Amino acid sequence: MNITIFGASGKTGQLLVRKALSQGHMVMAYVRRKDSIELEDPNLKIIVGKLDESDKLKEAIQGADACISTLGGSSLRKRSIEVTEGISRIISLMEELEVSRFVYLSSIGAGESRSFMPGFTRFLVCDVFLRIPLADHSLNEENLKKSTLNYTIVRPGGLTEGDETANLKFGSEKIMLKGNPKISRADVASFMLEHCSDTRFGKSAVWLHEA
Repeated sequence: MNITIFGASGKTGQLLVRKALSQGHMVMAYVRRKDSIELEDPNLKIIVGKLDESDKLKEAIQGADACISTLGGSSLRKRSIEVTEGISRIISLMEELEVSRFVYLSSIGAGESRSFMPGFTRFLVCDVFLRIPLADHSLNEENLKKSTLNYTIVRPGGLTEGDETANLKFGSEKIMLKGNPKISRADVASFMLEHCSDTRFGKSAVWLHEA
């Protein structure tokens, strides 16, 4: 597949790039700085650009079979307008270029999934510590749901730096989670890559955590 990854220089994004290349995919990595990915591969193309540069975004999206976003704000105190406007721009360009498949990394606690968490955990995570990032993800999710794209929203539990386990629980139904579920970035990257071609969760959001 031809896969475009936005946020390719982040912790999860870099895992995605390496995983996709190891499986023989053609990868278009969109980054703000070329030196943020210290990797060379004949199947890797790096495009350096910002999220408000439509021409460069078009170059990254054109011809892709699927796009992945691991973008997120860097602050717990300030909304990331650059990212939310960037996701909106990516959605519009994908529609224009007729690239339908979009796998978006969100988080448990965004959108209606805040109700999946126990009361005290919901208060700490959604209303205190991650209130701002979750508001950004919720806005991006709303824009995806309004689009014509065949999206899958991936909502993992708390991200860890552990190894890939493939021992996961996931689904799109409403559930009540226990405690504060975790999952490794490696498992999230593998799941997102798999669901570039697996569309069983098309136009839906998936919760995801270690079993």
